[in-house]
Amino acid sequence: MKVIVTVVEKITSEAHIDIPDGLNKSAIRQHIVDRYNSGLMSTDMNIFQVDFESISARIVQEQSDAKSA
Repeated sequence: MKVIVTVVEKITSEAHIDIPDGLNKSAIRQHIVDRYNSGLMSTDMNIFQVDFESISARIVQEQSDAKSA
């Protein structure tokens, strides 16, 4: 019997980055979004927490390859 198991987890990552001084809230937000979208932040991301959400299993019907004569 074959079973497909699906596990859903929520992963929280954390990055410690330097942001230029003197930026207002909107500019800080944009700086973070730009850095994330450019891929530069992904190298700084560390898994901080993993929360289990759900697990499910589905039985797969196996097909017979034998041909009847």
